[in-house]
Amino acid sequence: MASLFQEFRLKDVVLRNRIAVSPMCQYSSDNGFPNDWHFVHLGSRAVGGAGLVMVEATAVTPEGRISPADSGIYLDDHVEPFARISRFLKQHGAVPGIQLAHAGRKGSASKPWEGNSHIETDNGGWEIIAPSAVPFGGNLTKAPREMSLQDIARVQEAFVVAAKRALAAGFEWLELHFAHGYLAHEFYSPLANHRTDQYGGSFENRIRFLLETFAAVRKVWPERFPLTARLSVTDWIEGGVTVDDSVELVRRLKTAGLDLLDVSHGSVTPDISKIPWGPGFMVPAASRIRREAAIPTAVGWQITEPQQAEEVVRDRHADLVLLAREMLRDPYWPYHAALELGDEKAQDILPVQYARAVKKR
Repeated sequence: MASLFQEFRLKDVVLRNRIAVSPMCQYSSDNGFPNDWHFVHLGSRAVGGAGLVMVEATAVTPEGRISPADSGIYLDDHVEPFARISRFLKQHGAVPGIQLAHAGRKGSASKPWEGNSHIETDNGGWEIIAPSAVPFGGNLTKAPREMSLQDIARVQEAFVVAAKRALAAGFEWLELHFAHGYLAHEFYSPLANHRTDQYGGSFENRIRFLLETFAAVRKVWPERFPLTARLSVTDWIEGGVTVDDSVELVRRLKTAGLDLLDVSHGSVTPDISKIPWGPGFMVPAASRIRREAAIPTAVGWQITEPQQAEEVVRDRHADLVLLAREMLRDPYWPYHAALELGDEKAQDILPVQYARAVKKR
């Protein structure tokens, strides 16, 4: 059997394989509510054979949305539409997961295909908040309001309440978004955090928001289900976050109850000039963190080919492979990968409605 198609157990949750659908923003919600688009988008990836299907970055407060069309779980009424999705994912063999997020200074933006620029308050946008009153840059020019200690406590409580709603909606895998230049990453990175109080300056202070938020969610999220985090482990910019920093942070998160790290990178500034784009370029960082922090990892970024994904898992660089764009191109990537790798489970991946009519290529 290919390593990619071995089961993966984490806490009381068992994934049927090592293939996970990465959270992918769809910019298709109204006031945070998921709709038929999300049901079909996510459901088709479960039908396609992925072991874990993650709902996109889902805002814990209205101002925590990236755009007015972002997914949200800041209302009790959001629970049932998400429950409909999680039930379908489970019915078709995938573990349902959700990523909780706050966009920070990157919020109040238009959809990517509408310019991906800040929307002014008098045109449907809202006041944005961040650790410091420093604009992101590029198309996102609006200056955020520096968060007070009361703001910090309010947002942390919103993560806790959102986690409770996610549990009520039937999700069995929770990921906290500490990456991609959104709020938690803004606290972590000295490129965005210019505070002089207990939440800024030193490494100890800059990781405080992340550790406190994680600990608060850990108290309400059941021990039987995985609690994970996506972390930008490097900013790729001098003076920013480094992998050395992140190894230490992940060790502390593990002590606090982190079950797996989703290894990601960058996006705390518009500068991408130093990113070494290429096939699987984040695999070495995931491998190092897995080894040095002694924690399971998941990794994505330009992993597209079955043999490439197989080697990541087989050689123990990561425990899960996260697919995003490749899953958009081919929702049945797990089936096609099993065929290419010669795995005997290939025909079992498809639902019975398809398997009876589909022959091996």
